[in-house]
Amino acid sequence: MASMKRKRESSPSSSSTRQWKYEVFLSFRGEDTRYNFTDHLCAALRQKGIITFRDEEGLERGKTISELFKAIEESQFVIIILSKNYASSKWCLDELTKIIKCKEETGLIVLPIFYDVDPTDVRKQTGTFEQAFIDHQNCFEDNIEKVQTWRAALREVADISGWHLQNR
Repeated sequence: MASMKRKRESSPSSSSTRQWKYEVFLSFRGEDTRYNFTDHLCAALRQKGIITFRDEEGLERGKTISELFKAIEESQFVIIILSKNYASSKWCLDELTKIIKCKEETGLIVLPIFYDVDPTDVRKQTGTFEQAFIDHQNCFEDNIEKVQTWRAALREVADISGWHLQNR
């Protein structure tokens, strides 16, 4: 079988090619999907020989989110599994912000899955997404720009054509 690492341009204007460490990075809220949908998706990707990064059990103590950011930068595709509690996690939202930045700067390909959530709730930040942002605004009163960045990242990913999975 040919090498699983694929080359592609590192940015729309770059003439150099880039070697990716991962073909797919999975972004998900562990408490919602780790032991069901995400497990099955990751296993299916790996069974097909697709080199997949998945944060196995959250970050170990002492490690930083920058290690996840590095894995995002080293990935060709990102699958974002947007679930009911995705927006309640500051870590997920920081990760999402990095994903959107890489999408804009390097052409990272983003594939959203709306898992048991309506894409409109993500885009308009209603339902559980609304409550999550009420909580974030209370916690980040002195850094409301961070909350606005998270909101913008969620709106942007909600505007990408993806898959809407209900009760699966």
